[in-house]
Amino acid sequence: MEATDNPLPINGGYPVHTFADVKSVYLTYIGDEKGKAMVEKAYLYAKKKHDGQFRKSGEPYIQHPIEVAYILANLQVGPETLASGLLHDVVEDTGTPIDEIKDNFGEDVAKIVNALTKIQRLKLSHRKEVDFEAEDHRKIFLGMAQDVRVIIVKLADRLHNLRTLGALSPERQKAIAKETLDVFTPIAHRLGIYTMQSEMEDLSLKYLEPEKYQEILALLNKKMADRQKSLESLKKRIANILYEHGLPFRMESRVKSIYSIYRKMYLKGHTFDDIHDVLAVRVITKTELNCYEILGIIHATYKPIPGRFKDYIAMPKPNMYQSLHTCIVSGDGNVYEVQIRTEEMDRIAETGIAAHWRYKEGEHYNAKEEQRDIESKLHWFRDFVSVSHEGAKGDAKRFMDALSNDVFNANVYVFTPLGKVINLPTGATALDFAYKIHTKVGDQAVGAVVNGAMAPLNTVLKTGDICEIRTNAVSGGPKPSWLEIAKTSSAKAHIRRFLQRRRGSEVKEERIAKGKAALLESFKAAGYGEEEAIKLVDNEKVYSNFGLKDLDELYEACAVKNPAPSSVMAFLHVKRKPGSYKVLGHNPDKDDKNPVRVEGVTNVAVSLARCCTPVPGDHIVGYVSKGKGIIVHRANCPNVKDAGKRLVPVSWKEDLGISVYPVDITIYANDRPNLLGDIIGALSSKSISVNDISAHISESDRTDSISMTVYVASSKMLEDAFSMLLGLKGVYDCVRIIH
Repeated sequence: MEATDNPLPINGGYPVHTFADVKSVYLTYIGDEKGKAMVEKAYLYAKKKHDGQFRKSGEPYIQHPIEVAYILANLQVGPETLASGLLHDVVEDTGTPIDEIKDNFGEDVAKIVNALTKIQRLKLSHRKEVDFEAEDHRKIFLGMAQDVRVIIVKLADRLHNLRTLGALSPERQKAIAKETLDVFTPIAHRLGIYTMQSEMEDLSLKYLEPEKYQEILALLNKKMADRQKSLESLKKRIANILYEHGLPFRMESRVKSIYSIYRKMYLKGHTFDDIHDVLAVRVITKTELNCYEILGIIHATYKPIPGRFKDYIAMPKPNMYQSLHTCIVSGDGNVYEVQIRTEEMDRIAETGIAAHWRYKEGEHYNAKEEQRDIESKLHWFRDFVSVSHEGAKGDAKRFMDALSNDVFNANVYVFTPLGKVINLPTGATALDFAYKIHTKVGDQAVGAVVNGAMAPLNTVLKTGDICEIRTNAVSGGPKPSWLEIAKTSSAKAHIRRFLQRRRGSEVKEERIAKGKAALLESFKAAGYGEEEAIKLVDNEKVYSNFGLKDLDELYEACAVKNPAPSSVMAFLHVKRKPGSYKVLGHNPDKDDKNPVRVEGVTNVAVSLARCCTPVPGDHIVGYVSKGKGIIVHRANCPNVKDAGKRLVPVSWKEDLGISVYPVDITIYANDRPNLLGDIIGALSSKSISVNDISAHISESDRTDSISMTVYVASSKMLEDAFSMLLGLKGVYDCVRIIH
């Protein structure tokens, strides 16, 4: 197919390109003979494979890969990406094995084409059920998260399909247009590829809301006609002033996209006349300093509109967009937006990531290194990859919600003390910020410093905040109440997994301890010491007989009496030693004053330890003391960590009646007026009595540590009290004390 000087218009005026057109573009930046040969070979290969195939519009199928390649070439992508654009439908539509692509064009091209083929095989937009749609969309994002080049090619593919949408049925037009707005334009926006995003949005709107599209188009045309003279006058005056000051510049006009106007009018409730940035003057200069100099001159010449100035140079958008925006009133009373940027900023503003990672001759390309580079510079892309990998399994709807909230709507920009920008969704807290830094930072977080002042983890952050996270390696990790504090799906998911792992670990350890105690108690009653008993049961014959793997599994099985300790003893033919005995006496369960049941032991004094202050609901163990009977400790109390043989199994009785138990706690908070009064009042509102209060104020950072004894009926009541206290202004942690 030969190139033409005047391409023929089709489908709304878009020109038909030839491979010669594509070549004329990529030859301007690809000089490497090997790279040029690869692209040429890919075209001839695709042309041969698609020979005899036609699109719905009636044109030869090869026209679509050519148009995709033309879009890609104008983004100055590398040879592998260009070749992938030409080959992206070969496997799907001609039955060519992916290994054949790999043999002819290398592993990189095969990987990209394979990912694009898997996306294409979803037969997008055919299924209408919400769950199926979410599942399809998830697969698209999973495919694109593998390699940024997959995204670029897929966007080019979708853009050309939208340009030729007129050949399809109205139902398919609407389905593809809706899918474009749901899936493709959000990621084009985040990648900063404005030229593709804007065109895809306008074309999608044209098919979804044709009447509104035409209405806005008519309003735009009228405004352009009415303002043409005014706009040219403004540009001329600005040019004269900048020329007088000797500043380098070039100037152009910008018209707001139809879809952007649609969003403001129909989704945000503005009238067309309320939108001040419909027409904009763009001033492009050499350096960042020139940008600020030009801004000062324009503000000195024209009256700026208060509250309409935005400095995206000092604080770039997540897609690397940089520019100065201001709104001014011109000499004839019309309002215009003025955008000021450098040439490099302008390239990135139009083509985003594609401008930053344009193919550079002579540089050795490494896909993995580029992916890491992108993730480090585009912070949201790291989150996109992370959410995509985490969402590979599980509920598709939850995955799409997480992607929308955590990635595409992350429009709050918060700084670390070193100046790194962290993107968060509206309403996100310091805890979300901690998990964005690193999951380990999140797990060990105990408080935050926001703009120089101590703040609790539930502090809602806003754009421009500087946040530092305070951590403590022995903090105990995430608490159930954190699920209410965290707003990002990624933080919530990590907290849930942590709590599930911890609960699973605690349950397993509890079963092992309970089974071990029961088994040893049976042996003890027969006159065998701990070491002697373990030596008997720790052998392969026992494990094999009961279908177990090791000693811990035996203990766990004994905890649920499968097998019962007596069955183990019977298998081993264990006989009671002469002189061994069982203590008989009254049933302590009938003693209403005793909240704890001691398993296998009767007629013994029982008391609760003061060092760790256990309460009903806590995991507990009994410690056989000298002269004081059995003292009940929390299972994690360090004072009984190495007690060994002196520990006995105990449990809380089921019906304890209405009783309260003392618990020693410490509350950490930022010092403020009436802090203690608010804490006492909050506890009192839950009928929790308080005693032995002491407070210490740190002069270095004005933080309080308030210790006290509270009286609660259960560990659940204590957890609820902690959650309530953490909701008070200034309170950032609550812990139980072990003396």
